[in-house]
Amino acid sequence: MSKIRITKQFNFETGHALYGYDGKCKNVHGHSYKLSVTVIGSPITDRSNVKFGMVIDFSDLKKIVKEEIVDQFDHATVFNETTPHIELANELKNRGHHVILVDYQPTSENMVIDFAKKIVARLPEGISLFSLKLQETESSFAEWYASDNL
Repeated sequence: MSKIRITKQFNFETGHALYGYDGKCKNVHGHSYKLSVTVIGSPITDRSNVKFGMVIDFSDLKKIVKEEIVDQFDHATVFNETTPHIELANELKNRGHHVILVDYQPTSENMVIDFAKKIVARLPEGISLFSLKLQETESSFAEWYASDNL
């Protein structure tokens, strides 16, 4: 049976700051992120299955990514909880802002690793995460490939 890759794209707005960074990104700022999620599997061959011919229903993939990433990160500000930014994060939380604390520097590279773990944990049997592409600007992005992470 042929293996097929399918991709769904998502958009969300997230703020962050890179504690200790030596450039402008040490300041709190935001990005209009574009996330491309590619999974791989074989199309369903059971003619009695309502998903006959699909690797995974795009709406099922959308549900996973929305719940794990988009709904969590959209219009949130992400800070590394192991830095002095925790004080700023707590102040923002106390004022009603949506803040996410992570145990890593919230770069695109580290975020895409985090996203991969979250998505992999939710995929149905027989479907594998092939790759992720997290684009933070028109010309800058980080990519995660399963083949690089065996």
